Amino acid sequence: MGHYGTVAPARSSADGSGPARRAGRAVGRALHLPFTGTARGIRRVTHAHGAGESGLGRLIELHAINGAGDVMITVALASTVFFSVPTDEARGRVALYLAITMAPFTLLAPVIGPLLDRLPHGRRAAMACAMLARALLAVLMSGTVATGGLALYPAALGVLVASKAYGVVRSAVVPRLLPPAFSLVKANSRVTLAGLLATGAAAPVAAGLHAIGPPWPLYGACAIFVWGTVAAFQLPHEVDEAKGERRARLSTHEAHSKRPGLRTVSRPVLCGLLANASMRALSGFLIFFLAFLLREHPLDGRSAAVSLGIVGVAAGLGNACGTAVGAWLRARAPEAIVAAVLSATLVVAILAAAFFSPPLVAALACTAGFCQALAKLSLDAMIQRDVREAVRTSAFARSETLLQMAWVLGGGIGIALPLNGVLGMAVAAGLVALGTVMALRGLLTAPHRRRSSPHPRVA
Repeated sequence: MGHYGTVAPARSSADGSGPARRAGRAVGRALHLPFTGTARGIRRVTHAHGAGESGLGRLIELHAINGAGDVMITVALASTVFFSVPTDEARGRVALYLAITMAPFTLLAPVIGPLLDRLPHGRRAAMACAMLARALLAVLMSGTVATGGLALYPAALGVLVASKAYGVVRSAVVPRLLPPAFSLVKANSRVTLAGLLATGAAAPVAAGLHAIGPPWPLYGACAIFVWGTVAAFQLPHEVDEAKGERRARLSTHEAHSKRPGLRTVSRPVLCGLLANASMRALSGFLIFFLAFLLREHPLDGRSAAVSLGIVGVAAGLGNACGTAVGAWLRARAPEAIVAAVLSATLVVAILAAAFFSPPLVAALACTAGFCQALAKLSLDAMIQRDVREAVRTSAFARSETLLQMAWVLGGGIGIALPLNGVLGMAVAAGLVALGTVMALRGLLTAPHRRRSSPHPRVA
């Protein structure tokens, strides 16, 4: 063969190394990079500062999945119950929704916390079941969402109960996944902010799916919740450990406890919880009342949908900013923060009632979102500081249940109230005034700690 035996064989595109194949790979990498790069970026953020090693990062991602799925279902229900019919009929449908879903929920909500308290070793399974239940119920609702039949409402009740059960368990899980030198306020801030960002990102996707057809947002919710079911089981095993935990009673009376100081909470914590309940009631009230008020009387020169969007965006931005500021403040004086934010909300609510106008309505929505986030983070700090570790997880679970019930109560008041702006803002001011009294009481009864006293993992 002579010197021809040493010549290397020619390379062709058939063996995967030719110009055409290399170009194809380059195009594939270019198309794949935005998704993989975004995923890696999100993972870096959620797993920063030890959150990846402790498992908190996975909980942050799970909460983002939960927020995206919930907004899908919210868009599907709102389009059927609220937007697709005239105002008078919409009020009747929403009232029916409240009667069939919210009223039973007020009876079930007090049971959720104690029931989950008895399952401390199955928290991952409980969160996965809450996700899977909503996936199945979303498919069930997809057959009736276009007509708005009565069969839609029991399924909506199931979604609501599953969502709140997830919220209760999630509140109990966060303290068990704190990285070293990581405050509970900072952890809750990250979890809440992830949920808000996911909600904002999923809302336009849900609207686009609804443009295809009413059931499509529910199909999207089903896929998201199935993803969440798998993600729940990927949480670390520490979530299911309950060694040394005991059940807490939301009471300040030592006489009711067989083991004084262990099964009770301090008065500042109880006052802070009641103050937060008033803010959560305000949130539920504003959602339902303003939804109908702005539909009947839109903001100046704007449509009802745009008016609702402006108020919703203002509330969302306020909540996100409050969460960020809460993490920055680190709740160094939680009683003072709760009293300050409720007083600020009360002032804005009084101004909105006295000088009712669209800008003041938007300002109240933004202020309520901002102050609610700060107040909740401060409550978390008080529970972590004053409630013993043995009952801390239980206290978080039960407090979350009470806050959910307050939201239901506020929503019921909002749907029942006549569509009078001044009257509505006056009622809003009354709700905040009750909470402000409790916040000031908690501030006055808070023990005066020396600067050198430790505040474990709060500051």
